[in-house]
Amino acid sequence: MRGAIVSRRGKSSGRWLREHFSDPFVRRAHAEGKRSRAAFKLEQLDRAERLLLPGAVVVDLGAAPGGWSQYAARKLGGKGEVYALDLLPMDEIPGVEFLQGDFREQAVLDGLLARLGGRRVDLVMSDMAPNITGVDVVDQARAADLEALALDFAVRVLGPEGVLVMKVFQGAGFRELLEEARRRFRTVRMRKPEASRQRSSETYLVARNPLPV
Repeated sequence: MRGAIVSRRGKSSGRWLREHFSDPFVRRAHAEGKRSRAAFKLEQLDRAERLLLPGAVVVDLGAAPGGWSQYAARKLGGKGEVYALDLLPMDEIPGVEFLQGDFREQAVLDGLLARLGGRRVDLVMSDMAPNITGVDVVDQARAADLEALALDFAVRVLGPEGVLVMKVFQGAGFRELLEEARRRFRTVRMRKPEASRQRSSETYLVARNPLPV
């Protein structure tokens, strides 16, 4: 039985690698010098929602390896500020101020707030996802915790015209998260960019104009 499990995992890993390296967005990311294929997700969301405007103050949660921060900094072209946060290290990106740490820890959150210096944020971006265990119940619960934290943070720092764009996973807790977002923002919609793999349960929540607490 143990050998059968290893065999299935090996086949699954091999299939993922084949799909990954044949993915047109992976090939484009390499060709265009993008940090990751995830940059195309943000580009498509930005095109649909006009997320990044000149002078914007942007916070990128779960930023590494930097695909979203890189796109944001290039789009702003020096007319704005991008603050990136991740538990993992991230190579420097021009126009991006990076803070390494665990977003779930208060000291790390306080450090990010200190860098913002009390200014209101125009866009909070979160492409965070938990480390996958392969146990659906555990993975969905971890994802839901991160999503709830990102939502709370966005409501805390966004200005009255601010926007949250956040990766969410459809499954246990998804409906509750969506209802909470609708209680806390004037408008909420879901987007599935073309660059998001169709078989993936991920989708993107775009919430505008946080309501007064």
